[in-house]
Amino acid sequence: MSFRRRKFLHLVAVALTLPFVWRRVWAQAYPARPVRIIVGFPAGVAPDIVARVIGQALSERLGQQFVIENRPGAGSNIGTEIVVRAPPDGYTILLAVSSGAINATLYSNLGFNFVRDIAPVAMIGLGPFVMVVNSKLPTKSVPEFIAYAKANPGKINFASQGTGLASHLMGELFKMMAGVNLVHVPYSGNFTADLLSGQMQVAFVPITNVIEYIRMVGCARLPSPLQSAPSFCPMSQR
Repeated sequence: MSFRRRKFLHLVAVALTLPFVWRRVWAQAYPARPVRIIVGFPAGVAPDIVARVIGQALSERLGQQFVIENRPGAGSNIGTEIVVRAPPDGYTILLAVSSGAINATLYSNLGFNFVRDIAPVAMIGLGPFVMVVNSKLPTKSVPEFIAYAKANPGKINFASQGTGLASHLMGELFKMMAGVNLVHVPYSGNFTADLLSGQMQVAFVPITNVIEYIRMVGCARLPSPLQSAPSFCPMSQR
């Protein structure tokens, strides 16, 4: 009985160890070739910047190239579908942002199920948003902006990175809460140049996109990662 018990315990120990050994061997072999990181947005915006920082760090750490591929369109749905259709071997990775959850409820004809077809690997970080206005606008605070918008209904353009994305929904929420009429102008790329020139007057964007412009004018109230409402900062070309 003692021999059988020892043999049984030995087999159990081997069975429990094998998965860990297999994962260790697999981890040591990965990646054996370059890895694609798909970004569903144009170059230069917050997701692209984050992907390039992460990609460079992974390349240096793992000794293989992590290639950033920008596949913008349809609120990141094009990039997401590329990853969903790729072989599930870990060599095509999606940099997912809030648009994945938003699109699941916004679109009724998606060719994939974001919850079912995309497996999370790790959370990279949290990105605060900020409310930015052209520095020539005669407002220095949110209450002043709301008063100005109410006095000029339909005359203020707010830019977003695309219909249904977080920058759009935040603007619409602001309109509802403040009771103002802003004209939504969706962009397929970076709208920063138009915001600086004054063609767009306001935007609600990830702070990564505009931090350097904000520093130029010394905005004193930059948002923290836990801040629930956008901070108000002017933007200038100076």
